[in-house]
Amino acid sequence: MNTRAPVKTAGDREAPGAAGAGTGGPLAGVRVIDLTSVVVGPFATQILADHGADVIKVEAPGGDQGRYLSGAARHHGMAWKYLHLNRNKRSIVLDLKQPDGHQALVALLRGADVLVYNIRPRAMARLKLSWEDVHAINPRLIYAGAFGFGQGGRYAARPAYDPMLQGLSGSVALNMAATGSARYVPFMLADRSVGLIAAYAITMALFERSRTGIGQAVEVPMFENMVGIQMAEHLYSASFAGPDVPGGSARVGDPRLLDPNFRPARTRDGFLCISLNTDRQAHAFFDVIGRPELKTDPRFGTMTARAANAADWLALRAEVLAERTNAHWVDVLSSADIPHAPVQSLDEVLADPHLADVGLFQRVQHASEGELVQIGVPNTFSASGAPAWRGAPRLGEHTREILREAGYDAPAIAALLASGAANAPD
Repeated sequence: MNTRAPVKTAGDREAPGAAGAGTGGPLAGVRVIDLTSVVVGPFATQILADHGADVIKVEAPGGDQGRYLSGAARHHGMAWKYLHLNRNKRSIVLDLKQPDGHQALVALLRGADVLVYNIRPRAMARLKLSWEDVHAINPRLIYAGAFGFGQGGRYAARPAYDPMLQGLSGSVALNMAATGSARYVPFMLADRSVGLIAAYAITMALFERSRTGIGQAVEVPMFENMVGIQMAEHLYSASFAGPDVPGGSARVGDPRLLDPNFRPARTRDGFLCISLNTDRQAHAFFDVIGRPELKTDPRFGTMTARAANAADWLALRAEVLAERTNAHWVDVLSSADIPHAPVQSLDEVLADPHLADVGLFQRVQHASEGELVQIGVPNTFSASGAPAWRGAPRLGEHTREILREAGYDAPAIAALLASGAANAPD
């Protein structure tokens, strides 16, 4: 399959984040100092950058380790995942352990709106960048940390990475219960989920500042957020405190979601996802399969009945769908307006015709990395447009430019570079 056939060039449609009618994104004018690395923090700041914020990526002399973690790269330090997580940002290299490098960061903070970090708070304090330190420099600054654990608990000082969080939060246990296999979800579930949460927490803090004029510290702990996301689906009868617990005892885990048949249904020649949430959808399904009498079956006739008899209901669906081909079910379910979708491979996702229509995947030109396939920004804003697309920066690519904006003249910049307090490519 030619998986790149639907990928458009910037000439076919605006590149991801390309300039549109408006002000350059809803966060245009917001300056973000980004002290993050790898995935969770860079994903949060990528969202801010995609929506117009001026994100200044402050890197140590060795650079964000995410530049080197993944296998595919045209040049050292420009790995494929780094390119996707750091577009629309500028890079400056500062050695924060040197007084002059730290002072340069202080100069950036004075003119910034947000500082984002994803190292442990104790490490920030050792760098003299605690909330108290930074608030004294700029009282309007939003100080946002996305790190492993809330600072009020016994895990506060622990390091945290996505696999650890999937294990601690119950994600791996859910896979074990559903499939019998102890596996991680095969993408950075915790990093991506908490990155999204950090982005919206920062925008909420900016909104509050617009009313008060004062910044604040925002903590986005990964463990607590992942537990909150998953247990909202699986707290089940343990949701009820006191002696009158439904079923007689507190039980966690939604039986329907953990049933062996809560999965894509095997058809005669493939797999199909189907959703029959409402009575209308279920009753239409009964008509399609030639079993209209099930509309009045006490086990299946209503939403409440189907939930109470989830195992039988899911088994019935699996048995019926196995009798015909994917093409048959797509045809008849479409005619009956029943929600369904085939299971697509990743190659098929890349070639999906709807995604081609909206231009989600696009070929763009990167100044150093050549032609790339980028994932566009799915969201649109009618009033504010979008920023011009900028490729992920080379290490220290904008060091001189950013220092000039912070008030450093040419001799001062040269002195910082000569001392190693700052670095920039030749």
